[in-house]
Amino acid sequence: MLQSIKKSFRFAVFSVVMFVLAFIIVFYFPNSSVDDDGQSIFVPTGTTFDELKEIIQPHIKSSTTFSIATIAKRFDTPRVGHFRIKPGMGNQQIINNLRSKNTPIQVVFNNQQTVEHLVGRVAEQIEIDSLTLLNQIKSERFSNAVKLSSEELLSLFLPNSYEMYWNISATDFCDRMLVENDRFWDSGRELKRKKLKLSRPEVITLAAIVNEETKKVDERSRVAGVYLNRLRKGMKLQADPTIVYAMKRKANNFDLFVRRVLYKDLQINSPYNTYINRGLPPGPITMPDVSSIDAVLNAESHNYLYFVADPSNFGYHLFASTYNQHLANRDTYIRWLNKSRITR
Repeated sequence: MLQSIKKSFRFAVFSVVMFVLAFIIVFYFPNSSVDDDGQSIFVPTGTTFDELKEIIQPHIKSSTTFSIATIAKRFDTPRVGHFRIKPGMGNQQIINNLRSKNTPIQVVFNNQQTVEHLVGRVAEQIEIDSLTLLNQIKSERFSNAVKLSSEELLSLFLPNSYEMYWNISATDFCDRMLVENDRFWDSGRELKRKKLKLSRPEVITLAAIVNEETKKVDERSRVAGVYLNRLRKGMKLQADPTIVYAMKRKANNFDLFVRRVLYKDLQINSPYNTYINRGLPPGPITMPDVSSIDAVLNAESHNYLYFVADPSNFGYHLFASTYNQHLANRDTYIRWLNKSRITR
């Protein structure tokens, strides 16, 4: 009798130990199979539970224990979003993350030439497809909120890295961009903008030209000063980057490579042709860097009205206050250009 009791006790203890061990293995034993940086898991809208298991299967060691754990925890409805699996995670942690830890991502964009380019870039990083996002940006609801023309719309989107959820809706994305735009135009920038007597889209439009004219950040405020001087005097801006943009629009090819702007190109019929039309073009020709925007707002005060590439200082320009001085600077550049062709 005593022997039987001992056997039963040992069996009970063994059963408890095995149960505890199985419990630990199923829920707490490391089951993630990821590198030291961890692994992002993206769960799209409409994902079934079987599809979720297929998504996660390459990143776990045992799909069997994971399935058992999901049943025990009654986890059978996937959550949409971006989730992180880290090294050493057991099924308990993995399931908890997939159930409640939708993790924001960084959405980055810059140097986009059109709204269409922008939505394409954004759609590469979040769940929304580009057409859905484009339709929302051009919707009556959003148009009424921003009060911008179709040509000015790009000016609303400022290059930066934005933390947001991967499954953010198109509506929420647009509203977020509106908030970020208002945040960018703080009291200091607004005061400077008003002194220039330019609207926000006009500042961005001019900044886009400055952005394309010079890649030298320390020269941008001087270039901005030239264009502001020309605007004040009612002179045409005569900015080559606007011609390049007009050529791309006409060809409907924004990958078009324009090596040099020729005299015949200056006659292109386009509202973006600043050799024909006075004032600013109807909207930005690209998404300018923040440094270009601030260069306009903090433009250098001077009397320059002209500039041409400086052959002695690559990437920079020679500036002139008079047309005769400009012609002399241009001749210097042309002589250098011709000499360069001969030596080639």
